[in-house]
Amino acid sequence: MIRSFVFSDGKLASQDLAIEALRLVRADKGLILWIDLDNPTDEEIKTILEGVFEFHPLTIEDCVTPSSLPKIEDYEDYLFLVMHAVDFSRTDKFATTELDLFIGKDYLVTFHRAPLKSVQSAIERVTKGAGFLARGPDRLAHTVLDLLVDNYTPIMSELAGELEEIEESVLAKESSSQAFIAEILKVRGDFSQLRAIAGPQRDVIERLARGENKLIRPVMLPYFRDLRDNLVRFDATAASYHERLMMAFDIFLNKAAFEANEGIKFLTALTAVTLPAVVVGGWYGMNFDRMPELHSAHGYFWASTGTIIVTFLMVLYLKKRKWF
Repeated sequence: MIRSFVFSDGKLASQDLAIEALRLVRADKGLILWIDLDNPTDEEIKTILEGVFEFHPLTIEDCVTPSSLPKIEDYEDYLFLVMHAVDFSRTDKFATTELDLFIGKDYLVTFHRAPLKSVQSAIERVTKGAGFLARGPDRLAHTVLDLLVDNYTPIMSELAGELEEIEESVLAKESSSQAFIAEILKVRGDFSQLRAIAGPQRDVIERLARGENKLIRPVMLPYFRDLRDNLVRFDATAASYHERLMMAFDIFLNKAAFEANEGIKFLTALTAVTLPAVVVGGWYGMNFDRMPELHSAHGYFWASTGTIIVTFLMVLYLKKRKWF
């Protein structure tokens, strides 16, 4: 689907134009054009990217081919950005959607294969007005990217909630289950994936914030620096959450080792308690004919009494050592 928006003096003038009308708008240097390609067909891709804008073939190839890493390429008369929007819920894993941006002197082209909240929110701002002024493509690009980064906030809240639940239950009885270990490993993977996404995007925004390209006006540099700072903060927060998770995992491992030691100690104590009975039973169980105790009238009594007394003394000793 192709959506187009034309701005004059920062305000929306028209939208959803025909292809021939888009060519006329491209020729008018006083207008700003934003085209959003939402899961376009091959024909739409060729018409817009090759026909209307005549982008470099390598750029078009990078655009239509999914990429796992953000990037920025400077083609002098336009900038090409590859970014990733993130969606997350406790029931599903991370869902990332690639967002490609072409930032020119008087146009912005966005390309994505799935619906994006950030793009839809930007379109709503543009169509409803609400004081939004599109003075340049860099302002439009910043709006889309800013909304994309804002979507990290609910993700961090969800992950923080999962982390707090793990920290609260790490000392609980049920925390020794295999399901709990799987949950820790899953959340650890979520934090690692979030950092793997946010870190490279921070580097891309850093290049825009430094003003290395003339297509980013000086007036917009503070806004991109603020965007970079937000990504830095998210990355630092994710790193701190990851450290807390590893601390909880260490506590869990120490608890498991402690419980194992307690089990071994109990079995050792049980063995020590039963040792007198085993020794006496083994001794008198040999049944040698010349053992004097076998011919005594009170042999059974003395053997039983001795076994009970020694066992009782062994229990008292173990209790004193706090093995029970």
